[in-house]
Amino acid sequence: MSCRSSQNASTAGKGWQNIFDGKTLRGWEYDTTYWHVRDGVMVGEITPATIVKRNTFIIWRGGQPRDFELLVDYRISALGNSGINYRSQEVPDLPYALQGYQADIDGRNRYTGQNYEERGRKFLALRGQRVRLVEGQPPQVLDSLGGGRAALQTHIKAGDWNQVHLIVKGNHLQHYINDVLMADVTDEDAANRKMSGWIGVQVHVGPPMKIEYKNFKLKTLN
Repeated sequence: MSCRSSQNASTAGKGWQNIFDGKTLRGWEYDTTYWHVRDGVMVGEITPATIVKRNTFIIWRGGQPRDFELLVDYRISALGNSGINYRSQEVPDLPYALQGYQADIDGRNRYTGQNYEERGRKFLALRGQRVRLVEGQPPQVLDSLGGGRAALQTHIKAGDWNQVHLIVKGNHLQHYINDVLMADVTDEDAANRKMSGWIGVQVHVGPPMKIEYKNFKLKTLN
């Protein structure tokens, strides 16, 4: 099983920046119907009165990083559906909509950890897969990670805080949760891959839900 120490990653060396200050949503663009700060936490919430008709994102406007590491803690309600988009593009004429790579998160942990391309090629790597992407072909599964999808799910805490660690360098995209590698993609599809873009987090079409994020840290890589 491939693991990293989140404590070492978050504290060692220089270059980490907090992209959420824990008090305001300054530096982010979002629909105020769905996003706010409560008790030092970024909250995305759908209520019975605010059911969303399409996925909506809060987008970090501090840059469009190419190669980077990202650390963030999340907690999601049982019926929640969210994700962390990166190297993403805005969708013309649709406010707060993104297209691009996504580290998937859901309250039932059916999809949590996988790599899904929002408004694009869709499922790139399921949880537990190391994948190679080539233009015009389905994802090529190279091997299994950590005993597979069900075994990896045991490392994800339902209804509690978990940590996502993304390592994105060149065409190599890795999703860790609680120090355990969940999905690994090498994207050789030059026609469709993106090498830089926006970071954003999502509330998804569906029933009332809540997603919380805190300790949002970004480190740009050379």
